[in-house]
Amino acid sequence: MSATTAQEVYEETVRILSPAERLRLAALILDELTQNDPSSAIGTAHSCSQQDQSDLTAFSLQYAAAVYPESEAVA
Repeated sequence: MSATTAQEVYEETVRILSPAERLRLAALILDELTQNDPSSAIGTAHSCSQQDQSDLTAFSLQYAAAVYPESEAVA
């Protein structure tokens, strides 16, 4: 049976990935969503401000630092 909801995709596929692969997947998804393609489901009315992007970057870096301490190499 194929996954039909985001929760099912997460449970069946994403959860089993390593933390590094999950971060790569999240980056791929966010990169695609931020392309501001007019035909996308998000559209330009929901685009992120410069402050939103800065906040997201800061949070992502903080999370990555917590998950991957400096003594641990990331592949």
